[in-house]
Amino acid sequence: MGRRRRDVSLKAKLNHCVEAQQFDRQLLLELFGVADQMALVRPGSDDSHMLDGYLMSTLFYEPSTRTRLSFESAMNRLGGRVLSTESAGEYSSAAKGETLEDTIRTVEGYADIIVLRHFLAGSSRKAADASSVPIINAGDGPGQHPTQALLDTYTIRKELGGIDGVTIGLVGDLSNGRTVRSLAYMLAKNFKDLKVYFVAPPVVKMKDDIKSYLDKKGIPWEELDDLMHVASECDVLYQTRIQRERFSDKPEEYEQARGKFIVDKEVMNVMKRDSIVMHPLPRLDEITEECDSDPRAAYFRQARNGLYIRMALIKLLLGI
Repeated sequence: MGRRRRDVSLKAKLNHCVEAQQFDRQLLLELFGVADQMALVRPGSDDSHMLDGYLMSTLFYEPSTRTRLSFESAMNRLGGRVLSTESAGEYSSAAKGETLEDTIRTVEGYADIIVLRHFLAGSSRKAADASSVPIINAGDGPGQHPTQALLDTYTIRKELGGIDGVTIGLVGDLSNGRTVRSLAYMLAKNFKDLKVYFVAPPVVKMKDDIKSYLDKKGIPWEELDDLMHVASECDVLYQTRIQRERFSDKPEEYEQARGKFIVDKEVMNVMKRDSIVMHPLPRLDEITEECDSDPRAAYFRQARNGLYIRMALIKLLLGI
């Protein structure tokens, strides 16, 4: 009964999951506690039926494999059901000119919770404003990806035992990378004694809004192009791919950015023994496969943690 009261109190703090800044430290720690419980749910157990009768719609306007399957697996593992559409912009009424708000107002009549991925930054906020059921932002263009930030923060805590005092290097496409933007917001708001390094090709440097937010929160940051030095200083090296899909009208800039900063065995060799390498996936060539056997390669553990975080978040938002 005590656990149920706690989850209801969490629900009172959160109606939608739209951006990383919604989460304060206490809410994060409580959510992580629920995620720990979700990791223990086994098929056929009572907890595996807690969402019997509930429906989730995954409404994806951009391609996705890991995120969509993670959400759908989370719902199914708790006994709920899924109404799924991928390439919604091409194959749904959006292709006929329907607004996002009208789509949401229609789909909310079919589902108890909606997971939205969209190509425009700010789309999840628009959807949440129009919806009477919970909206989860599964990525809105170059904007934010709050559930990735949740699972990343959860992973850092599990791997390192805590987050205060951590030095993190964010590497790769920092301009278009919604994952690193959301993570920077979440860490800077809720944890202390951090140090952040930015390592990116000039055409995809971290934008000024994140740097200003770090300044506001008193988080020191440096922008460097020496990956080996940053790797030797970091507790967390967070690599990202250069997102080719964001360069459709600037292919020459993509070529300038790709392949510039690669995590390989040489980079791993200068890292601390108790540090970790993370990646939101999918990867291309920015982390070589020879790194996968290194116990500090946390990216596949990170992906699995996403399942538990999303189970916990769905449970929270439905008030179960």
